[in-house]
Amino acid sequence: MSKKYTDMQESPASDWSRRRGLVLFGFSCLALALVGRAVHVQIINDKFYRNEGQQRQIRTVAIPASRGDLLDRHGDPLAISAPIPSLFGNPAELAAQPAKLRQAAVLLGENPDKLERRVARAASQGRVFTYVKRQVAPELVDKVMALDLKSLGIQSEYRRYYPSAGAASHVVGFTGIDETGREGLEMAYDGWLSGKPGLRRILKDRKGREIAGMNIIKPAVPGKDLRLSIDRQLQYFANRALQEAVVENEAESGSIVIMDVKTGEVMAMVNYPTYNPNDVADRVGGRQRNRSLTDVFEPGSTMKPFTIAAALDSGKFKPEDIVYTSPGYYSIGKYVISDDGKDHGWLDLTGIVTRSSNVGISKVARQLEPDQMWSVFDSFGFGRPPGSEFPGEVDGYFNPPAVWHHIEQASISYGYGISVSALQLVHAYAALANDGVMLPVSFLAQAPDDLPAGQPVIDESIAHDVRRMLESVVIEGSGKQARIPGYRVAGKTGTSHKSQSGGYADDSYVSVFAGFAPATNPQLAAVVVVHDPKAGKHFGGAVAAPVFAEVMSHGLRLEGVEPDDIDGSRDQVSVQFIPQQADNGGRS
Repeated sequence: MSKKYTDMQESPASDWSRRRGLVLFGFSCLALALVGRAVHVQIINDKFYRNEGQQRQIRTVAIPASRGDLLDRHGDPLAISAPIPSLFGNPAELAAQPAKLRQAAVLLGENPDKLERRVARAASQGRVFTYVKRQVAPELVDKVMALDLKSLGIQSEYRRYYPSAGAASHVVGFTGIDETGREGLEMAYDGWLSGKPGLRRILKDRKGREIAGMNIIKPAVPGKDLRLSIDRQLQYFANRALQEAVVENEAESGSIVIMDVKTGEVMAMVNYPTYNPNDVADRVGGRQRNRSLTDVFEPGSTMKPFTIAAALDSGKFKPEDIVYTSPGYYSIGKYVISDDGKDHGWLDLTGIVTRSSNVGISKVARQLEPDQMWSVFDSFGFGRPPGSEFPGEVDGYFNPPAVWHHIEQASISYGYGISVSALQLVHAYAALANDGVMLPVSFLAQAPDDLPAGQPVIDESIAHDVRRMLESVVIEGSGKQARIPGYRVAGKTGTSHKSQSGGYADDSYVSVFAGFAPATNPQLAAVVVVHDPKAGKHFGGAVAAPVFAEVMSHGLRLEGVEPDDIDGSRDQVSVQFIPQQADNGGRS
């Protein structure tokens, strides 16, 4: 009995002692585990966990490289890059905050549903980086960051800006959002303009915000600037004049190219309609196409000077030789070549050019050897790309004589059956103006002491003869509206029916003027092309020549070219014009 009572008194104390021992043992094990874990983390596996921590706070990010500027010939900017912020984040963390993400989308002008889906898709793909929006206005960045969206960060990039907007857009082109050239000279010289991005380490807080900059691993290398041959002011004047002409004549489109005769530099190149390269939404409907070198047209009578050059080069003709053009038309098989109802009678070669006689020029052409005529045209660059290195330039259409139709030699002489670009045509006229020497086309400013060697394409004396003939066109022919006060101007009008399926449109034309000035010592050559004018006028002398006069006058002034006809007393060029005769003797 007493033993049982004693056992009953000792049992609670024993149980408590055992429980306390177990608790102490447990704490001891936990303490040992913590010590072991600390040893494992801080000593045994120190490098691994240190790296894991650094990956969450210290990151390597790209240092964007500034793209080189595009400058005009005088150093004025045509394309520059400016720093602008972009927003990015971790897709998984962003997706976990749908309400704030949608608020951010609204502030940024984005569709909330689309942004949410895009972020969710990036998260599902296991990506750790995605752009929320690139190139954001700084004032919007502050508003979005105020939402305290976890993992949202700011990254500096560069955005391209074009000070001349639409006036130089077709030459300069534009870049994509990643500053890679997409059109124009931005694309042609992308390798030169593009910089090389660098790398740096940064420290971020728990919300992903940068709190300190660290060392630069690799510095960014900026792109190199490029000085173009373009004159920004002349480009502006040409753009304005062309736009007014296209609108006034209710035309489909137009192009102007101006070239330095002595260097081959393109001083201005504009097309209308144009577009604003600063506005992505405006790059639609083919507006970004540079029609001056991607589109071709049949140049009409602007080809007659080259037929005359071929005739003089053949040795069969001299400038004073005469051709019988009465009664103003003649037939080759079923084809009728006419002078639009005009009977010019006898004309010398200058008269053929001045009166723009299709009959006269085709009769001259038919007396030439096809291979010889083709060779002269080919030497002026027709049927071959101009070699400007501009993306999209075309070689035009010009068949070799072996496949000429029996009418083709005659039609080519006055600009049908051959297609050219505006750049090709101005390049050829510049060669005539440069004493028969053709220089390479260049969109880059040329150093005066390092000009490329030219290629003689016609004898100098022949070039001078043709230049005098072209001056007569402006003095007393169809190019009178191309006159520039104080300067002697040489040039040729052209009007051609636009080709269509099965033939030519009766009421759709291409109006052209090509020429150069001053005629005594040519400095600038220009071509104006207006497609499909509908306001009543369609002849090149009425539609394109006035544009030439306006733009060329600005060009001569900007280049400081001395006038060569201050008192306007230029003698009339002698054009031999003999009324219709009874007999048909003479050169044809």
